[in-house]
Amino acid sequence: MSEITHVVKRSGATVPFTPGRITNAIYRAVVSVGGRDRSTAEQLSEQVVQLLEKNCPPGYNPHIEEIQDLVEKVLIENGHAKVAKHYILYRDERARRRSESADRRSKPSGNIPWAKIWYVLNWAVEHKVNTIEKLNNRIAEGEFPDIVNESESAYMVDVENVTGQIAERGKDLKVVVITGPSSSGKTTTTIKLSAGLERHGFKLVTLNVDNYFFDLEMHPKDEFGDYDFETPQALDLPLINEHLEKLIAGKEIMIPFYDFKTGYRQDNVTPMKLAQNDIILIDSLHGLFPDMTGAISSEQKYFLYLEPLLQMKDRQGEYIRWTDIRLIRRMLRDAAHRAYDPRKTLMHWHYVRASEMRNIIPYINTADYLINTAMPYELPLYSHKLLDSFAQWVEEFQDDPLREDAFTRADRLYDVLAEVTPVEDDTPVPQDSVLREFIGGSCYAY
Repeated sequence: MSEITHVVKRSGATVPFTPGRITNAIYRAVVSVGGRDRSTAEQLSEQVVQLLEKNCPPGYNPHIEEIQDLVEKVLIENGHAKVAKHYILYRDERARRRSESADRRSKPSGNIPWAKIWYVLNWAVEHKVNTIEKLNNRIAEGEFPDIVNESESAYMVDVENVTGQIAERGKDLKVVVITGPSSSGKTTTTIKLSAGLERHGFKLVTLNVDNYFFDLEMHPKDEFGDYDFETPQALDLPLINEHLEKLIAGKEIMIPFYDFKTGYRQDNVTPMKLAQNDIILIDSLHGLFPDMTGAISSEQKYFLYLEPLLQMKDRQGEYIRWTDIRLIRRMLRDAAHRAYDPRKTLMHWHYVRASEMRNIIPYINTADYLINTAMPYELPLYSHKLLDSFAQWVEEFQDDPLREDAFTRADRLYDVLAEVTPVEDDTPVPQDSVLREFIGGSCYAY
């Protein structure tokens, strides 16, 4: 039992000390440089705790920065230079992001697709859904079905544009990568794109990269002990590239199978070989991550990025955050299809978001096309479904220093949803809508 009982966070809050978080942080750095030795991470973590206890007087609560300094020291002194370098770089990166977050209003981000944003904003203004107030006014006028039709039509324009671009390059293309952060609508969009390409004589053949996960015991964990499926290093990237090269060369491969119930992967299970006019489809959170398809030339790849690029302001003049839209979508989907408590989705979202910011968002501008999957009409449906739940979560997390992120998101979304006129009847939403992926009632099988 550690003599250290509490630590001081950067916010100044004092929280219980959990040595396992040090182990997880070290192991994540190990995984990032290609290692999978968790026992070594545990041994190094024990050394960090021993140094803390040696250096800290009785009753002293060390600051998180002091602990991270000791982690670097222990890694270097034990000959883990590569791991230490990655840990230091990651720590510096997090510090930079905190600094950027403090003055984000004054500095443009290179990760934001400004041309697409202006297009979407112009559309929102023209259709009078660029503010919650205007959205509410249209709902009051009985125009909710019209908003649905307008939103769905705008989305389909994007899908048809992509279909045309891929068809034009079809003879040279070997891989189509559909990517985007969690709950951006990849599954439905993939189905629609596949149908469109079949009309042009091409067939998308899925290489399911979920089968390339390492065994669960080799996965890194987050600070709460949850296994991290959000990082690209959880996937066997070298094997994915090897299989892609063989498929493009006309060879047959044997796809592995990952059993999510047991947490183990079985290799060489399912044969796969491309036929004429087949194009490999990769539907993955980390499709833009360079190492995912690094062995394939750029001329043979097409990258499609999805994001709900909603352009709508609340009564305070603040734009509703895309990540908040996706959080609600994932809550509804996880509850409906995975029997997962929406409250847990909220508590885990900080980790999902951290992985997105590190492994997905930086590569947005490398995509060939961006599809906007936001539907301005989805907020009224969410207000009906989740407003009361967000009120409960605000109350539950407001005094918990370990759940600051969950409280902040819940509080922000409660204010937004309380401002929106709720709509209970979702029958105007088409059965093939991308939104049905999350609210249920889709004609597609997911």
